[in-house]
Amino acid sequence: MTVTEERVRTAPPAKEARVTDEHGRRIRIGELVLRYALLLLVLAVTVGPFLWQLSTSLKGPTEDIFSSPPSFVPQHPTLHNYWRVADTIPVWDYALNSLKVASASVVTNCVGSALAGYALARLRYRGRRIATLVFILAMLVPVEGIIIAQFTTMRELGLNNTLIGVVLPGSIGAMNVLLMRNAFLNLPYEIEEAAYVDGANVWQRFLRIALPSVRGTVAVVAIFAFMGAWDDFLWPLIVLSDPSRFTLTIGLNYLHGTFANDERLVAAGTVIAVAPLIVLFACLQRYFFRGVGEGAVKG
Repeated sequence: MTVTEERVRTAPPAKEARVTDEHGRRIRIGELVLRYALLLLVLAVTVGPFLWQLSTSLKGPTEDIFSSPPSFVPQHPTLHNYWRVADTIPVWDYALNSLKVASASVVTNCVGSALAGYALARLRYRGRRIATLVFILAMLVPVEGIIIAQFTTMRELGLNNTLIGVVLPGSIGAMNVLLMRNAFLNLPYEIEEAAYVDGANVWQRFLRIALPSVRGTVAVVAIFAFMGAWDDFLWPLIVLSDPSRFTLTIGLNYLHGTFANDERLVAAGTVIAVAPLIVLFACLQRYFFRGVGEGAVKG
């Protein structure tokens, strides 16, 4: 027997390939197949309608958009429906108004929520628990229950029919404040105590130590604030009366006819409205998914 044959004979058997979860536990093949089947089902339910809208917006007038089973690939793709949207309504003016509102909402929510969250998590003062409870109770109040009071307040302030009146009620969300509070609570106190010993004041500890450590949660707040302001329909519809100040969600409502609807036109307008949200999430997804484990100490 040669040396090579002896090594092959005495070599330990190869380990069987196993599929494990994040804790190192083995996953059975049947369970793995079930997981992927459920994921594919959720993907089809969530992404399927958007793909149908995108496909409909690219189809010409001669193609059947209600075929069964549905056809997601246009036979003759065209961008004519998007030009028709711009000819029907001033969609780019509406989009600019929505961008102004959404950008202002992102700035106010990120700044205000970070300041309020830091105050609730780190500062010591009388009534801190009551202030936290107030933010929690504010989440339980439905928007429809206070929308008349909001409208009356905007009218008394002279902000009716202005974009500032659209932004102001949602400038700081209670949910965003609690998200920032929890992110700051997860930070070790030792880091700030060391900075305090070195002579850093509250603002320096907030800006240079705490805030850079919770960038993931700030990205989550930015995405939520942008989506909430961009997709809002009820409040802009109530507070705005001048068509030149309409946001995109209100303007797209004019694509629906009184007696008939052009589904291709509506689908093109929907894709125009959804595109900025996809771009925003694509730019911030790295920070968004990191926000779940926020507060860890970097080496």
